[in-house]
Amino acid sequence: MGLEDEIEAIEEEIANTPYNKSTEAHIGRLKSKLAEKKEKLENQQSGSGGGGGYSVEKHGDATVALVGFPSVGKSSLLNSLTNAESETGSYEFTTLDVNPGMLQHQGANIQMLDVPGLIEGAAAGRGDGQQVLAVVRNADLIVFILSVFEIEQYDRLQKELYDINIRVDQEPPRVTIRPKIKDGIKITSSTEQDLDEKTIQDVLRDQGYVNADLNLQENVTIDRLVDGLMENREYIPSITCVNKVDLIEPSYKETVDDQLRERSLDPEDVTFISAEKEKGLEALKDRIWENLGLIRVYMDKPGRGVDWEEPLVVEEGTTVGEAIEKLGGEMEERFRFARVTGPSATHDEQQVGKDHALADEDVLKLILRR
Repeated sequence: MGLEDEIEAIEEEIANTPYNKSTEAHIGRLKSKLAEKKEKLENQQSGSGGGGGYSVEKHGDATVALVGFPSVGKSSLLNSLTNAESETGSYEFTTLDVNPGMLQHQGANIQMLDVPGLIEGAAAGRGDGQQVLAVVRNADLIVFILSVFEIEQYDRLQKELYDINIRVDQEPPRVTIRPKIKDGIKITSSTEQDLDEKTIQDVLRDQGYVNADLNLQENVTIDRLVDGLMENREYIPSITCVNKVDLIEPSYKETVDDQLRERSLDPEDVTFISAEKEKGLEALKDRIWENLGLIRVYMDKPGRGVDWEEPLVVEEGTTVGEAIEKLGGEMEERFRFARVTGPSATHDEQQVGKDHALADEDVLKLILRR
């Protein structure tokens, strides 16, 4: 029996086992074994030139993956948001093409990747599924694109991403594991746990931990515990947009809203667009910007004043020191102090050091040694 067959058999057993207190430990061991075998399969595929080893070189200030099934309008959306049609090629590896474009918004250059339409079973390697999903793993933000007539596609997309170890809109589990030489497994927790200690210990042993200190800072489920023990999970935020809204009657919008709510999606948080008619695209651009967590820092350049045209685009929470690192050159060695004007400053031209955290639309002036 190959790894794929073993994985399928374990998944079937989990699906057919009713979850209750008496089966909790058994299901925990099954899920732990499933994670182990999936990781082994991923490593095998990576080593043999399969799906785990593919990536796309990042460009710009952030990378966004457009994720959707065939015929939802991803290509039209990419062309409307960027200059993708004028690009002279695409990133190519094996049989997989990933079409890139660069969205310029709020002073940032945001790399947009239109990955080929997903199919069910992509995580198991059907078609180019593993390669496609490997590209998504490197993104800073996922944009789910749904057809207004097929909102249920969201469920399938979520499952495919989960199966390839992408955790959408989740924070990493607050689980810390420290292997040790002896004394078995010791569990400490800052909160009450629903899982019993034996179940937790069984999961750890299935992951190869015989002697270890485990610290839990949240009430973990079996899935969250396994995720916390594995190193191959990616935690990526997402937004959702619904395309082809120009093709529905206004009265149908209520039906769409109900379908979104059934999937815990607030219609107010979903962007409704028509890529073909170029409607709703500005709202989508703004939502992408907001969810990437980027800020603009305007540099006050000696003798030239403030450059309002090309800001330095960095992540929220970036310090002056980290901004200098991104700027490169000899500035780090020559740095004396900085002056900041803007939201992060208590007054104009505030003198700060490298540890000062910048905010959106700050003006930064570096004072350097000669």
